[in-house]
Amino acid sequence: MITDKKISFMFDGKKFSGFEGDTLASALIRNGVFLVGRSFKYHRPRGIISAGSEEPNAIVQLESGNITEPNVRATEIEIYEGLSATSQNNWPTLNFDFGSINDFLSPFIPAGFYYKTFMWPPKFWGKYEYFIRRAAGLGKSPTSDDPDKYEHFHYHCDVLIVGGGLSGLYAAKLATKTNLKVLLLEQNPELGGEKLHVDHVQEALKGSVDNVLERAVGTSLVDELEKLNSSNNLKIIKNTTVFAYMHNNYLLACQKINNKNLRQIIWKIRAKKVVLATGSIERFLTFDNNDRPGIMLANSARKYLNHYFVKPGKKIVIFTNNDSAYKAAIDFHLNNIQVKAIIDVRKESNGDLVRKAKNFGLKIFFNHAIINTEGRKKINSVIISEFDEKFKKTIGKSKKLSCDLLCVSGGWTPTVHLFSQSRGKLIYRESDASFIPHKSFQEEISIGACNGTFELDKIFEETYNKMKKLLNEFGKKTEEKFREGVNSVFHDNIKHLWIVPSNKHFGKTKMFVDFQNDVTAKDIKLALKEGYKSIEHVKRYTTTGMATDQGKISNINALGIISTLSGLPIHELGTTTFRLPYTPVTFGAMAGRHVKEFFDVERTTPIHKWHVDNGAKFEDVGQWKRAWYYPKDNEDMHQAVNREVKATRDGIGILDASTLGKIDIKGRDVSEFLNRVYTNAWSKLEIGKCRYGLMLGDDGMVIDDGVTSRLGENHYVMTTTTGNAASVMSKLEDWLQTE
Repeated sequence: MITDKKISFMFDGKKFSGFEGDTLASALIRNGVFLVGRSFKYHRPRGIISAGSEEPNAIVQLESGNITEPNVRATEIEIYEGLSATSQNNWPTLNFDFGSINDFLSPFIPAGFYYKTFMWPPKFWGKYEYFIRRAAGLGKSPTSDDPDKYEHFHYHCDVLIVGGGLSGLYAAKLATKTNLKVLLLEQNPELGGEKLHVDHVQEALKGSVDNVLERAVGTSLVDELEKLNSSNNLKIIKNTTVFAYMHNNYLLACQKINNKNLRQIIWKIRAKKVVLATGSIERFLTFDNNDRPGIMLANSARKYLNHYFVKPGKKIVIFTNNDSAYKAAIDFHLNNIQVKAIIDVRKESNGDLVRKAKNFGLKIFFNHAIINTEGRKKINSVIISEFDEKFKKTIGKSKKLSCDLLCVSGGWTPTVHLFSQSRGKLIYRESDASFIPHKSFQEEISIGACNGTFELDKIFEETYNKMKKLLNEFGKKTEEKFREGVNSVFHDNIKHLWIVPSNKHFGKTKMFVDFQNDVTAKDIKLALKEGYKSIEHVKRYTTTGMATDQGKISNINALGIISTLSGLPIHELGTTTFRLPYTPVTFGAMAGRHVKEFFDVERTTPIHKWHVDNGAKFEDVGQWKRAWYYPKDNEDMHQAVNREVKATRDGIGILDASTLGKIDIKGRDVSEFLNRVYTNAWSKLEIGKCRYGLMLGDDGMVIDDGVTSRLGENHYVMTTTTGNAASVMSKLEDWLQTE
């Protein structure tokens, strides 16, 4: 929540101020800073294009010196007093980057050039490696120990709900009312999701568009659940991102704390049922020079305007293939910001939002597209053109429109990452070119936008019906119907447009698909031309979808472009694998408290103090501190061992064997089991006696050796070598359970 408290921060050595609740991204936009980084390969100027975890450009180095963190998204970090951030991947400065020469050399360094260039001559390999290593990577790793603390926390619940938007809130309410143990996780600092954050249209849209009611419904749900949060069966955790969905409904989430004693917590969650309400991500459109600073996703621009109260531009152009972008146009208009034009690739739209925009007198260019943009370090104009009936080539004379912000919307992609991680199966929906959940593999349901349901009335209906079925499986009933009287908003059809035609030769365009890795549409065409057909092969050859954002914006566009160029339907191409983590997780959070002396637990024997008192030198055997030798009068190891051996032969010695592994084995088939584990015969061993055993692997190599004693007819005690106890135990279980 934005407050009026001012906060000072630094970016690239310059001091700026923002307000409490600002992200670094919103604070930079508030200060008129749009150039925030350089792309990885071509070092092109890049700006903020989103407001969430999908951001590919605004990746900064947080803090400086020995204690620093690279690759932090400016859209995800709230500013704090004294914050210091620097841009990445530039030298000597962001404004003047020597590496930008790569942009002019880009025709000579297309996708895959490194596979061919750095193979010859072999005597240059060492020199290639030096330059490649210096150019590789983004940001700088810290050189000192991380001063922050991290923790791991285990939690079990009946129902885990991922996402605090309207569908997630409604699901939580229904489950909580039945007294089930419910955990609700939300990645943002506030509940309410998209509907609460971006609805600032107010009374102007009453009637045909129900934004005011959406906001009221969201506020009511948030207030109700915040009160229930103190109850015994509901826990709500904000600033927490679920980044992994593993087997048997085991999920991992990272909670940001950011206080002096604790920075992050990894939640390790076991849930009987999982409800995914993870929302959706707006798509970009692929057109020439679509990467300039000042080009932004339309819905993200709305969020900066309505949630952070930042005006990202004064002269706005909107480029879209669907109705949702008209919300941004209406919002800017109602905030007295000039909307110069809406460029719509469709021939017409009868949607409620479009009719409202027309009523406001907003200028709409149907059957037009943006074919180029101008402005090196900040967009200053767009070139638009009309297209023929098949939308294959431009017709008529192109027009130039001046602007300082271009808002782009190519439709919406359901956030199915966690669903896919759970091994659920997707299905392609042609109507809006989306992959949506089809068959669940685990005890899970998907609701709302992540399930491809975008209209408010349908979201409530779907959530109620699915939750009713889920609760019935617990033997619970819910009588509360979904909210009646929520008006539906009519959205006209989207027009699929994976590549915007240009008046240039295709090979001379720079239509970016993956912004961070500088992958263009012509790179994808090159990969197909060179024989790569599998989407996974194209991904690796071009590196599309392999940046720190993991293709949240680029993947679906890459699939669409491959489909367009190859002539294969998208559903036949399939999707690339959605791997964990959903968003990057720091190594510190992964390690938790298991660092330094806690990284590997130190184990000592019952007489460890006696060893210490007698001057023992210790060796590490597995986790154990085992006495090695006892030097006297500055003896070296050889002298001490000789003395100890002689003393033992002449008199008596002590062996502390308590570090050995000790495994108790019982059962009617225990003798036969040991016969198969060891090379020895154990059936004939008498009770009360022991035998030395040799354990071999499938390859005949020695795994372990040790003495095993027979205590009863069906009872043995095995000893193993100290450092191998755990692996022998694991191997015994493997043989017992599977072999």
